Amino acid sequence: MEVKDIVNTDNFKGLIKFDEPMSLHTSLQIGGPVDVMAFPEDPLSLRNVMKAAKAENIPVFILGGGTNLLVSDIGIRGIAVSLKGFTRIEVIENLQNAEEGCVTMFVEAGASLPRLIAFTEKNGYSGIEALAGIPGTVGGAVYMNAGSFGAEIKDVIDSVAVMNKDGKISMLKKDELKFSYRSSNISDDLAILSANIILKKETTENVAERVREFLKKKKLTQPVKEHSAGCVFKNPAGGSAGRLIDEAGCKGMRMGGIEVNSMHANFFVNKGGGRCEDFIKLMDTVKEKVKVLNGVALEPEIKIFV
Repeated sequence: MEVKDIVNTDNFKGLIKFDEPMSLHTSLQIGGPVDVMAFPEDPLSLRNVMKAAKAENIPVFILGGGTNLLVSDIGIRGIAVSLKGFTRIEVIENLQNAEEGCVTMFVEAGASLPRLIAFTEKNGYSGIEALAGIPGTVGGAVYMNAGSFGAEIKDVIDSVAVMNKDGKISMLKKDELKFSYRSSNISDDLAILSANIILKKETTENVAERVREFLKKKKLTQPVKEHSAGCVFKNPAGGSAGRLIDEAGCKGMRMGGIEVNSMHANFFVNKGGGRCEDFIKLMDTVKEKVKVLNGVALEPEIKIFV
């Protein structure tokens, strides 16, 4: 059975696209077509896609914001699911005690992290200011435990709602989530639906000031206006991947349309016409140079589909 044949639009609310170029859905602007791309508008529609795909043994890939993703030039077989229609952000509980107030927020997986930051800044909710400037969605941030300037999304997580391939929804509490550096134990077989996060109440002025400071630091040290997938490699224990790449003389190195950024060496940018093949070759070359010079084996931070 063709992948296209399993999508029953009678049980689906949202948009379906066929042979959709993944380059339109990744910040690197790289990637060939996926057989089917589904944009469900509600959990029931997502459930129907997940169950139909499982019944026919067709792979399903849950797409976040595509901001830390490298996709093969020949594309992906199966179904890519975008949850960009899952965008609710709301306060579900206010807690007061003698020392400070806290707020519990419900955030759907498709809400963008910049939008969440803007919401917390406007309302004076503190705890994720250091994540300002990180693109992508909340679901993607939870999946990879996004972080910056010593803070990580795990610091504010209370629980995460997920859906499995059978369409069953379950709630994972924080102590069930094995967060580590740029990763979690949330399986690729699960779709993250939403997260409950706990933030502290503070003045809007203080929160806004910290957000501005973190954004300023990012703009001074990272190529925020270039087409990249963020940091390519994880920082090794006690070290900096960017510094190691710089010391290995890799800044400005180029393969095809992909270049090691001169501002931050752990960012590879698509200067135009870059391909997945170019990116992989550049990664391999940089890894080898760092290994030879410092004996460190760099590990990818980006998600790669080849």
